Amino acid sequence: MDSDRPSAFGRRGLLLGAAALGATAALGAAPASAAVPGFPTFTRLGAAMDKSTLSYAPARREIIFPSIRHVAGRVQNPLGNWYMYYAPHDDPGGICLAYADSLSGPWKEYSANPIITRDPYSVPHVSSPHAYWNDADRRMYLYFHGDNRTTRVATSADGRSFGFGDPVLHTSMLPSNVSEASYARVFPHPAQSGVYVMLFMGNQAGTRKIFIGWSHSLASGWQFKPQPLISPAAGEGGQLSGAHYWSRNGGGHVVYHGGDGRMHVARVGTSFDREEHLGVLYTEPQATRAAAPSFAEEGGRLYMFYEAGARGNTNIAIARA
Repeated sequence: MDSDRPSAFGRRGLLLGAAALGATAALGAAPASAAVPGFPTFTRLGAAMDKSTLSYAPARREIIFPSIRHVAGRVQNPLGNWYMYYAPHDDPGGICLAYADSLSGPWKEYSANPIITRDPYSVPHVSSPHAYWNDADRRMYLYFHGDNRTTRVATSADGRSFGFGDPVLHTSMLPSNVSEASYARVFPHPAQSGVYVMLFMGNQAGTRKIFIGWSHSLASGWQFKPQPLISPAAGEGGQLSGAHYWSRNGGGHVVYHGGDGRMHVARVGTSFDREEHLGVLYTEPQATRAAAPSFAEEGGRLYMFYEAGARGNTNIAIARA
């Protein structure tokens, strides 16, 4: 996980599913999904927001890649205790913000969405936000992609007004057969103080895999391993994306989604030197696809926010362990 703990606890083929998640705002519990042994079982609560009511029009079609951060006592003049960053993917994209006082909601759309547009970057779209709060300089670092070859980072003191997003990852930094470098999430290295780890999707010769990078700075100096960290295993649908580091259970695990529409777990070790596929963590009970998880904890309960439904018609759902 990451450090967002208010309590004492701390492209197409891959992304398509057969059905869309119903945009119901009520948090009605659904049957729990069987988990990997030793991992929690998550129960779907409902949709985070009714996307049909969103003011930012492109986001009514699809909202993907949630990133949840506890902001009370951190950012300047917070709108609520929690921020959720999200975006549509298809052109023009646009990084958006919602806020709430509790993880279970209600979540409210920020009135000035999108907070980051494609315009300064001369790209078809910007999407897949991932936020990281840095206590050292009291700034929010927001990673996003645009175009699909480039991952950028912008910073903000209030979590709403971000400066220009400089590139931190480009396919030119990877082997020549990698054509995409996006859907990045950043975490503290579990075994090396002062080092950060980036997990991201690279499209290598038509197969999307999970790659890894590292840096001593959130904003620059990133280096990347040329070999993938995790490649698709049998039963995972042939493509991978949306990786999130899992620090519980002793750490050294990655949760990601596959082309089969389910979330999987792999053990990579705290040195990221192994690849052991452990099985399915979660299956979305109301659609055939669950993807791009983001985890947060409140009152001793672990929540998972994720995108659910067929790409192009996704919504963000909430599940709880």
